[in-house]
Amino acid sequence: MFVPRSVRPDRLGKRIDVGGALTVTAALVLIVLGVERAAHTGAAVSVGTLLAGLAFLVAFLVIERRSAEPLVRLGILRGGSLVRANLSAMLFAAGFFGFQFLVVLYLQDLRGWSTLETSFAMLVIGIDAILSPTLTPRLVDRFGNARVILGGLLLAVLAYGLFLRVGADWSYATMFPSLIALGLAFSLAYGPLTIVATEGIAEEEQGLAGGLLYTAFQFGAALGLSAVTAVSVAATDTQTPEALLDGYRTGLLVPFAAAVIAAVISAFGLRSRQGGAASTPADTTAEHTGATVSR
Repeated sequence: MFVPRSVRPDRLGKRIDVGGALTVTAALVLIVLGVERAAHTGAAVSVGTLLAGLAFLVAFLVIERRSAEPLVRLGILRGGSLVRANLSAMLFAAGFFGFQFLVVLYLQDLRGWSTLETSFAMLVIGIDAILSPTLTPRLVDRFGNARVILGGLLLAVLAYGLFLRVGADWSYATMFPSLIALGLAFSLAYGPLTIVATEGIAEEEQGLAGGLLYTAFQFGAALGLSAVTAVSVAATDTQTPEALLDGYRTGLLVPFAAAVIAAVISAFGLRSRQGGAASTPADTTAEHTGATVSR
């Protein structure tokens, strides 16, 4: 009752890009499915699914290029800061969710921890709920978005790197540095990424830019979960504790690699004036609210 009523797009004479919506949805679903299938089906099936996804993606681009009212105006992708933010967001989400998935499997399936114990162990990652509206805006004001984003991504690299050699009997104190570093990484990277992705975009395309970013986050999360599952399953020969641990260690290379690539991409933003623009604490707080809901 507090949201003003708006006129539906079809009643404003605007056409809905059904073809674009269907092809991009099919592309994203098939790409994720192809990655997930890699460990459960033959290579031919997985590659075929990936190729089908890429074919739908090409079809989407063709439709958007020819459409008078495209779902995504392709010209918006010429902005370097927007593209960097979306790629970094996709890779960061892939590593963030993939890492947590493997840690939960490690704690519950290998270590025998209960759901409650695992939840309390992972709770420290939620420190971003405190730091995002308090510490992050101050750092952005002083160093700019690009440096804060890069710092967050480098913390993610550290978090995943410290966990690569996880042992069968690690204490929680040994795991803690990785978990707290990941919480810090999220608090530094997420808010500034949402700002950089929409910075310099025309007012009428702010919704489009925001939609692209959140699609990148969601697609990255699905892709990361599929990738770590495929890699860890493929690396697990038997269901013995030793084999499971080897599989988890191999799977942990996926979030580590994703964070490294994201950091490299983000580093190019240091030369961009837009990447260094500051934001207000209210901006970062508002953006972080969406992150908490999406998780």
